[in-house]
Amino acid sequence: MNAGTFKHLFSEYDQKSEFFDEIFDKDHKVRPMYDKIFELYSGHPIEDFMNLHNKSKSSFFDQGVTFQVYNEGSGGQEKIFPFDLFPRIIDAMEWQTIEQGVLQRSKALNLFIRDVYHEKHILKSGIVPFELINSSSNYLGQMMRLDPPGGIYNHISGTDLIKHSDGQYYVLEDNIRCPSGVSYVVGNRNALKRALFGVFNHYQIHTVTNYGENLLEILESVKPKGVDIPNCVILTPGVCNSAYYEHAFLAKTMGIQLVEGRDLIVENDFVYVKTIRGLRKVDVIYRRVDDTFLDPLVFRPDSALGVSGLFEVYKKGNVTLVNAPGTGVADDKAIYTYMPEIIQFYLGEKPILNNVHTYHCSRADDLKYVLEHISELVIKPVDEAGGYGISIGNKLTKAEIEAVKKVVQEHPRKYIAQPIMSLSVHATYIEETKSFEQRHVDLRTFTLLGDKKEFVLKGGLTRVALKKGNLIVNSSQGGGSKDTWVLKK
Repeated sequence: MNAGTFKHLFSEYDQKSEFFDEIFDKDHKVRPMYDKIFELYSGHPIEDFMNLHNKSKSSFFDQGVTFQVYNEGSGGQEKIFPFDLFPRIIDAMEWQTIEQGVLQRSKALNLFIRDVYHEKHILKSGIVPFELINSSSNYLGQMMRLDPPGGIYNHISGTDLIKHSDGQYYVLEDNIRCPSGVSYVVGNRNALKRALFGVFNHYQIHTVTNYGENLLEILESVKPKGVDIPNCVILTPGVCNSAYYEHAFLAKTMGIQLVEGRDLIVENDFVYVKTIRGLRKVDVIYRRVDDTFLDPLVFRPDSALGVSGLFEVYKKGNVTLVNAPGTGVADDKAIYTYMPEIIQFYLGEKPILNNVHTYHCSRADDLKYVLEHISELVIKPVDEAGGYGISIGNKLTKAEIEAVKKVVQEHPRKYIAQPIMSLSVHATYIEETKSFEQRHVDLRTFTLLGDKKEFVLKGGLTRVALKKGNLIVNSSQGGGSKDTWVLKK
């Protein structure tokens, strides 16, 4: 099928890009798994697509599918989460590799976290430096020798992947503190079904709407000892949090309570939620509150988001916190550098998914290379999220390069650098031009680990850099998303 057939839809589409195009092959022909959907979409003029796009935006607004963007010097600004109606498709064989790879990483990271807070074998062996752990802002000494139920620390993991110009997937980073975005995965699927239900009749696609029931099973599997039917809740910082929509969505999907710190109280070494009928014991807390805000008696005394005495109850095994406090020590981007060694050390396996070559600026040789080649690298802070603090070398002026050099030299532990990867591109509807154009995409997958239970959502959050030429896909940096279809065999 020749791409020229769709000129009315793709008049602005540049197929001569240097990047890996997920829709068109090198001969500018539509890849086989996109054939049918291109045929279906080509039957409608661009005006019809514009109307569907606008209706989807209205639907997202009506449902409250929004997020907060925080700008320096101003308050939070609530925005509709941008959504593109043209889906991304991943075939069964490709997905099998992704699923096995992210599960492998999650298991290895779980064992790594346990080791760091117990015997420290990997540190004593010299594979991962002691200093890297001791200097991590996410390392919690309070977690030493603590054993969470089922031995699970990172119950929920979000793994960010890109497809490079060689057609292979690479892991950009592992997110295991409070990974977010799964609500948009489900929201995208529902929005596309409402707008273009007929297209689903032509593909056999795995569901993504089963995430909530699997998450609830995971939460219940790590209940404290002696509990038969656990009472699970989601702890949110409140409506002003950027991911509040997700917190509310997951609570509704699982049929459990959404609570704030002020709704909980500790009495006699147990946690209770206040209800109109009195106190009700809480057994499992899926917390979307950062570590240092969990308990003002142990961490930040000024925190109004947590619960006084919560950590002591956790230490005594009377409540489970998901994810476990202190998992951020493995969320540190500096640890990412050692992931191939971590997988080999704990699992005796080679990594299924590729790592991007990473320079850690605390190493003298790496720092020297980074300072000499900043224009060819992406510089990232090890403890930031949402795309903040990232510098892309080939987009910087000479003055900006010198400024980055100075910051990195002053705080080398805080920065890593990676080659500028060629993120794949995907056909995306752009409102300004009212046409489809190439935009860079990545993929966040979601992995769940419980006591003798595991689950990888067969789909994920495909994030789109809506600004032309931009490589940063985060919604906080102007990115959007697509529905991600994983084909059945």
